[in-house]
Amino acid sequence: MSTKVVIKQSTYFDSVSLMSLSTKANQIEGVEQAVIAMGTDMNKEVLKNVGLLTPELEAAKTSDLMIVVKAATDELCESALIAIEELFKKKGGSKSATEIKYSTIDSAAASIPEANLAVISVNGAFAAREARKALENDLHVMLFSDNVSIEEEIALKQFAHEKGLLMMGPDCGTAIIGNVALCFGNAVRKGNIGIVGASGTGSQEVSVRIHDFGGGITQLIGTGGRDLSEQVGGIMMLDGIKALEEDEATKVIVLISKPPAPSVQEKVLAQVKSCKKPVVVYFIGGEETAVLEAGGHFAKTSKEAAIKAVVLAGANEDELNKRALNWPLIEEVRAKLTPEQKYIRGLFCGGTLCDEAMYLSMDKYEDVYSNIQKKADYKLKNIHESKAHTFLDMGDDDFTNGKPHPMIDPSTRIARFLEEAKDPSVGVILMDFILGFGSHEDPVGVMLPAIIEAKAQATKEGRHLEILGYVLGTDLDTPNFDEQVKKLMDAGVTIASSSTNAGLLAREFVAKGE
Repeated sequence: MSTKVVIKQSTYFDSVSLMSLSTKANQIEGVEQAVIAMGTDMNKEVLKNVGLLTPELEAAKTSDLMIVVKAATDELCESALIAIEELFKKKGGSKSATEIKYSTIDSAAASIPEANLAVISVNGAFAAREARKALENDLHVMLFSDNVSIEEEIALKQFAHEKGLLMMGPDCGTAIIGNVALCFGNAVRKGNIGIVGASGTGSQEVSVRIHDFGGGITQLIGTGGRDLSEQVGGIMMLDGIKALEEDEATKVIVLISKPPAPSVQEKVLAQVKSCKKPVVVYFIGGEETAVLEAGGHFAKTSKEAAIKAVVLAGANEDELNKRALNWPLIEEVRAKLTPEQKYIRGLFCGGTLCDEAMYLSMDKYEDVYSNIQKKADYKLKNIHESKAHTFLDMGDDDFTNGKPHPMIDPSTRIARFLEEAKDPSVGVILMDFILGFGSHEDPVGVMLPAIIEAKAQATKEGRHLEILGYVLGTDLDTPNFDEQVKKLMDAGVTIASSSTNAGLLAREFVAKGE
């Protein structure tokens, strides 16, 4: 086995670009493992854990680009490095000939005075500094970067609040501003509903369902996942509500989050109570009473949040196709499963989609485990071993440390899927497929060989393997939504029409004695 290392000094690429390049590098023929990453301590630790850290890499600076290739022979390594260089050239060649590059935020702001927003995706060690520079230049900020300390987050959000600017993030993956999707997002029509979301895929799901029910979006303001924590205090969500309340185009506001800290929920609901516009509150796993007392419109599921939003925005509820559950289908699947096939295994790219399916199953079953379970007794001790009903957020840091997010590179999920498909106690495997900006160019296509292999093996063993898929996307997205759905159906996958229905169907498929 041979390993080759290339270090490019003072060569910076953002994390999203490197995730994409690493995915393509690992697909090069003959490559056993390839890593393309900046020379940060975290990335070096990942290389150490997989046995690829060399003294040369150990000496790399944070500003240096590390390229590591492992293959069977020196010749395969060398040819892979040449192919990787071509990938970098293609990336550079895809730029517009008229595109202007700026070396600093200050120079960009000075050269483009009409700009009012900066999207920042740099190493977490420098992210807070660059975000502050943008705020000092009176720019709203979407901070995609993670690994920013909570103290830095609080300081940035307080500074932005004082200046009347939005500070979305850190670790903000989704936003739609001025009908333009930023980072991960879907193509949805313009409308009169605004969203403030502390959850990336949750915000995507609600925006897509609003589009599906005939509505549209004014703005989707991301807050970052820690915003509603006790420490941060919901600064961005409170500012987001205020911004949408002042926006003439927005008639209805939707709030999306996992349950906030109690003191933060009080502040958010106090602002909901004083808001002059109707507010739909979807706090996953949250309680209804407090929301109703604040004059808000409580939603238990993402689909319910979208329905309530479009109705409040003017849609006729009687004319909506709410996509009710198909009970004959449920009975049909139940009849195919043996008594031993009683468990769900959910393998998710989207954390909120995982959360929603998990909470829906917790309404019916006790033995529901996950790597993101809030109940300590039901949080997986070993994320590589499933127990009973298991729901995995494969985009969580547990799975992505030093690896691309599964929305970009699904290889980790493919391996886990094949493992779960062998378990004779599994009745249904539930998976999401997320379309849109920033996601894999063909999330269904890359998964199909594994699906076909698993179903064939199950049939050979005399059992039915129910695979339930949900495609998060719209008719305006790329790749084509209908084509992605058809690929799954042709492979024998059952399709759910929403994240909510996916969770409910999985729950009911394995119900026994009913």
